[in-house]
Amino acid sequence: MSDVRVVLPEPDADETGPYTHLGFATARPGREDEVEALILGLVEPLRAEEGSIEFHVHRDRADRAQFVIYEMFRSKQDLEKHLAQPYVQEFVRAVQPLVAGPLVQQFLRMSSPLPAGE
Repeated sequence: MSDVRVVLPEPDADETGPYTHLGFATARPGREDEVEALILGLVEPLRAEEGSIEFHVHRDRADRAQFVIYEMFRSKQDLEKHLAQPYVQEFVRAVQPLVAGPLVQQFLRMSSPLPAGE
């Protein structure tokens, strides 16, 4: 199977903040815990990557099949390197049969300043 590729939007010319990505997934009925385990398996290696600022996994309180991933990188290039990592490619392939519909992605521009030290 070929690599999973995502075309990231270019940062605005005046943008100085980090490059932030949201991922959304809906687990198929009965597969919720498997999806959560796969996503949680990303935490340690992702947080260790150069350029990674934050990575958080969220599960909707009302609909436990809904997952939101929040990840922040120093730059678009750092996120591109992350998405090309073999463990990320394997995650995307492994999670596909466990989710209902496509993985949805949203790319954000930070409007507030990043806290000092980040």
